[in-house]
Amino acid sequence: MTPDTIEQAMQTLANADPDIARAYPLVGAPSPRERDKGFATFFSTIVSQQLSIEAASAIMGRVNALLPELHANAVIDVEGQALRDAGLSWRKIEYAKGLAEAELAGTFSAEGLEQLSDDEAIAAITQLRGFGRWSAEIYLMFSLKRPDIFPADDLALRVALGRLKGMDEKPTPKQARQLVEHWAPWRSAGSLFLWHYYRGEPL
Repeated sequence: MTPDTIEQAMQTLANADPDIARAYPLVGAPSPRERDKGFATFFSTIVSQQLSIEAASAIMGRVNALLPELHANAVIDVEGQALRDAGLSWRKIEYAKGLAEAELAGTFSAEGLEQLSDDEAIAAITQLRGFGRWSAEIYLMFSLKRPDIFPADDLALRVALGRLKGMDEKPTPKQARQLVEHWAPWRSAGSLFLWHYYRGEPL
């Protein structure tokens, strides 16, 4: 989403939700966040699971040196030990090989996701080993730029939503989804705002 689209979305959300109307002037609009789309992004998602940004970046640097063209055929052809030496765990190598196999077999298509609805794309991604709903929703938000995604399994998102709504405890994922239903069709902008609010909530 562009800054202008986010601004438009936030005005709509402020009109629909008095808690956003109260908080929005205090912290301002969130910045756009985008990621590349395609096979390489799915590979890097596997690498980054449960790692710091710095550690994941270092491993991806070694992977890119090993595989200058990061596509399914290259991942299938490379020895597992070479990926292990680059820093991937054996479990992540299994996931990466599975991703490549699915892409080559036609049971998954990173490029084909653009033609699918949100629910269809999430279902296609989560059938891959190593990809849960959160990973799928993040891909839809940042790589496919879908405007109405709310990754309710995100801890920071739920903590921020609980604070925004004046709750004593953070909502469960199910409760969070219910609390933001009226944010449609701009739940992606609402999610960006909650992450922004989480970092910059006024005391």
